[in-house]
Amino acid sequence: MNAAVTDSPKPQSDILASEPVLLRRDEGAICTLTLNRPAQYNALSEELLDALDNAFGELAVDKSIRVVILAAAGKVFCGGHDLKEMRANPNREYYEALFKKCSRVMMAMIRLPQPVIARVHGVATAAGCQLVASADMAVASEDAGFGTSGINVGLFCMTPAVALSRNINRKRSFEMLFTGEIMPAPYALEAGLINKVTPLGQLDAAIGDYAQAIIAKSQAAITAGKRVFYRQLEESMEAAYTYASEEMARNMMFHDAGEGIDAFIAKRKPKWKHE
Repeated sequence: MNAAVTDSPKPQSDILASEPVLLRRDEGAICTLTLNRPAQYNALSEELLDALDNAFGELAVDKSIRVVILAAAGKVFCGGHDLKEMRANPNREYYEALFKKCSRVMMAMIRLPQPVIARVHGVATAAGCQLVASADMAVASEDAGFGTSGINVGLFCMTPAVALSRNINRKRSFEMLFTGEIMPAPYALEAGLINKVTPLGQLDAAIGDYAQAIIAKSQAAITAGKRVFYRQLEESMEAAYTYASEEMARNMMFHDAGEGIDAFIAKRKPKWKHE
């Protein structure tokens, strides 16, 4: 009689090393992407940036997903770029390619048709803070901290500055970029970097409330609205009004707009087409 053969347990370090650097979980119309490099404080390695880029590409054409949540495993949200990986490749061409790749990922998130909500716990620094600023909304636990700390190691957070300065006012963003200090969650809330601060145990419930509020709306209106929201920000006020007027007239021709207005007049719930 042959003895049963079983694999010996893998060391914890091997298990962690074999896991994907980005996890995806779909629950109904909500997709959660989880940064999964907890031992490296979820630093944005090339592999993780590629994984995010691929995930955003898949989500861009996935009409079954209405909201994307960007979360992180371990004790912190994201500590920025992987500095060890960067120092292992000390040449300008590599750095230019790396920062362009990171910028593409940030823009891909903004261009997603679905709203993205960052789920922040622990710290979000440098490119991690950039991720939060690039998300459409952000909810943070009371222990969260935000910073653009590159200046502390002689590296000004120039690409994070693009997202940060478009979220909060000039004085606040200058303060964060030039002091490198970690700002607590209440400061980030008051500055406009995040939408809400909750106890850690209530973080998922708060994000769920936002997600369900979005899912209840017309998918066509949400998709068009996100596109117009970001484009008009880059225009002069006059050009923004011209563009927004054209797009609002176009929106009025949507099935859902007619249905929504008719439902409002008839005092009934609208039946969205969801396409």
